[in-house]
Amino acid sequence: MADDEFRYASGFGNEFTSEAVAGALPAGRNSPQRAPLGLYAEQLSGTAFTQPRAVNRRTWTYRILPSAVHPAFRRIGNGRLRGTPFDEVEPDPNRMRWDPLPLPRDDQAADWIDGLYTVAGNGDIATRNGMAVHLYAANRDMTNRYFVDSDGELLFVPELGALVLHTELGPLRAGPGEIAVLPRGIRFRVELPDGLVRGYLCENFGAAFTLPERGPIGANGLANERDFQYPRAAFEDRAGSSVQVVNKFGGNLWAADFDHSPLDVVAWHGNYAPYKYDTANFMVIGTISFDHPDPSIFTVLTSPSDSPGLAGVDFVIFAPRWLVGEDTFRPPWFHRNVMSEYMGLVRGAYDAKAEGFTPGGASLHNTFASHGPDAETYARASTAELAPQKLTDTLAFMFESRWTILPTRQAQEAAHRQRDYDSVWSGLERHFR
Repeated sequence: MADDEFRYASGFGNEFTSEAVAGALPAGRNSPQRAPLGLYAEQLSGTAFTQPRAVNRRTWTYRILPSAVHPAFRRIGNGRLRGTPFDEVEPDPNRMRWDPLPLPRDDQAADWIDGLYTVAGNGDIATRNGMAVHLYAANRDMTNRYFVDSDGELLFVPELGALVLHTELGPLRAGPGEIAVLPRGIRFRVELPDGLVRGYLCENFGAAFTLPERGPIGANGLANERDFQYPRAAFEDRAGSSVQVVNKFGGNLWAADFDHSPLDVVAWHGNYAPYKYDTANFMVIGTISFDHPDPSIFTVLTSPSDSPGLAGVDFVIFAPRWLVGEDTFRPPWFHRNVMSEYMGLVRGAYDAKAEGFTPGGASLHNTFASHGPDAETYARASTAELAPQKLTDTLAFMFESRWTILPTRQAQEAAHRQRDYDSVWSGLERHFR
């Protein structure tokens, strides 16, 4: 499907109604004695029934068969996927950086599940706290295979190639520069219209992503609600087919063989649904006088915790923007941070690094790790003529967490890890007089 063949509804967190066949939605009630068109009514609850209305998320689906119709799940291998606790190696205070994850070879067929690779994480799946950072690299569609994550919400950040996410509630297409979010428990399969994909994946175990409060910014700016897009109902009727559904549960993979597609929802209404967002629509807010603002001003989505302003994970982007600060060191400054930062690059260059940080690559600066611009960037930025400057063709991002982000053994020992990362600061010299 070409991108213009997808139809979306818009508005972050809205109540939506959608039907792929006219008359499939019941009128005036959620669960009539007999649902229209011989369908089954089933509620999908993303929050506890009694949570406040402002955060309550649920969707009613009207499907060909109830999702309960399947045999037992059996344990399968995890491949390169890892779950909590992230304790394979002892916590390491060192700064880390990686080259892009190698792509699968032409003779190495790998669908999106096969291509999952866990970099790091924190928290506890069982108590629904924390997050994990995964990468994916794939070259094959999921045709008779489906995935569902019972552990967490999934935030996709494509870096190479587009993804078509066929979900229970309809299809989404997300390419580089866009993101997609699939709520916990939504079943889906992934098609690769470009044939080869790579990207980043944040698995959020905590409270669902929401938009950050704007505070004194006011009613507009940052990511605007109207720009978030939700799928329209579409269904697969594959009675008698043999398909595999893979379930991530408790950090491990389980599989069951279905005799029908799990994407058989003909109509739905509610506010618990997948969505996509084009980062080009982010309204960047920055200084028009002096100093570089805190990077929190670039937050797109946040997973709030019980402590106001302290996120389980924030999703932050560094998008094209004007730099106009006077008497200001314009790249991100040197700092140490109680929050932990995993950074990736979708395209272009990041303005705090001159080399070594390429699209598909990543860095990890854990709590209070000293970091900032490398020596070459500092030398250039501290002597530059401060005319207005437009940063173009760039998109970096961060997954930032209140907890230490602990790497997996495979990531810490990976051949594509840059062992000499510390050297980017070795050229900084004394100027004290």
